[in-house]
Amino acid sequence: MFNLIRRDAILQKWQLLIFVPFILFFVITEVPAFLAFMVASIFIPFNAFAYDEKAKTNILLNSLPYTRKEIIASRYLGAIVYMLLSIGMTSIALSVFNKPFTMTDIAIGGGLFLLFAAFTFPLFQIFKPGHITPIILISFILLTWVARPVISFINKHLTVITDFIADLSNLVLYTGTAVIVIAFYGISWGLATFIYQKKVF
Repeated sequence: MFNLIRRDAILQKWQLLIFVPFILFFVITEVPAFLAFMVASIFIPFNAFAYDEKAKTNILLNSLPYTRKEIIASRYLGAIVYMLLSIGMTSIALSVFNKPFTMTDIAIGGGLFLLFAAFTFPLFQIFKPGHITPIILISFILLTWVARPVISFINKHLTVITDFIADLSNLVLYTGTAVIVIAFYGISWGLATFIYQKKVF
């Protein structure tokens, strides 16, 4: 399974040359640190899906000595591995450019990436190859664009929710959020495995 995870980096070796400038762009343009961590985490896993859509790699993968469960597991575990590497690279870039960030930024960025992955990874198994990547990219841009107005609206008008969250201790808040994110990711993993096992290539 490690070879399947490593495959994504090998196949994208030329695209990875864009990775550092990609991170630097978000660092220099003064986007919130948590968003820089999230966007950097998306780069490798979603590029891998886009590559597989073009190359129709699933036919090849299913001819190799790996079960379908292992193929899906490599996607979900690989996403976590590359997320951690991306967070490390982004932290270095932010430090070099003297941009402030906290562990909370890392936690929020990583959590948002895992939630986004949880909702989108099964879609790659449902929709026809060649169509889902543009849909997801457009959805991500729209979600990023509307995130601030939505958060601002909640802060102004839904004070019951914000007051409740503010009253929670940091330990309860972080633990509860982590459990929710992990649960969504686990459900997504199971759903994607179920769908992929039923597919005919």
